[in-house]
Amino acid sequence: MKITSYGKDVVMKVVYITLAVDIIAFWISNPAAKIVLFSVSLLLLLFTLYFFRDPARELPSNINATSVISPADGKVVLIESIDNNHKDFFGDIKVKQLSIFLSPLNVHVNSYPVSGTLKYFNYIKGEYLVAFNHKASEKNERSELGIETNDGKKLIFKQIAGFVARRIVCDVKLNQIVRAGEKFGMIKFGSRVDLIFNANTEIKVKIGDKVTAGVTILAELK
Repeated sequence: MKITSYGKDVVMKVVYITLAVDIIAFWISNPAAKIVLFSVSLLLLLFTLYFFRDPARELPSNINATSVISPADGKVVLIESIDNNHKDFFGDIKVKQLSIFLSPLNVHVNSYPVSGTLKYFNYIKGEYLVAFNHKASEKNERSELGIETNDGKKLIFKQIAGFVARRIVCDVKLNQIVRAGEKFGMIKFGSRVDLIFNANTEIKVKIGDKVTAGVTILAELK
């Protein structure tokens, strides 16, 4: 199982913690306490390795230049028209939002939803509301990335920290060329991803659908 480079620092810290717990357990004479400590350290290590897994993904064969690929694993929790708070990027158009909730059991590595040029980036320190609370989109800690495709279509997507998450990894640079499905970062421990695009965009999924990063086609840009 491949572990993402974005989580290797956490994995190493957990390894040291589990080793310390195991050493303590080794010197404890009480058999029941020994079993509990060994079990807790093993479960902690296994969960950490599972959380930071980075499975290989292949783009679907039927994508085209206007296809929006899911940037995250999770469940679609919102599809609706919203106020355009990014007129500096989109211009004066109507927009809609699609939101994906990631549970702690989902893969948390993120990938670009479309190919093009990264024209907008903004990091905002904020609150830590639970990620399925729709107010988290505008109140929580988040990074906002805007991509312009080669034919001029635009899309913004956000990495949003949740109640448990306290660390957003976003390894990007303005004006860099990006490719759909290419991995660029992650949100550690429970989170949400929002996508914002032209209101005319054709949505291919519905609320409640489970989606897979780099695989599921969410929409077709118009």
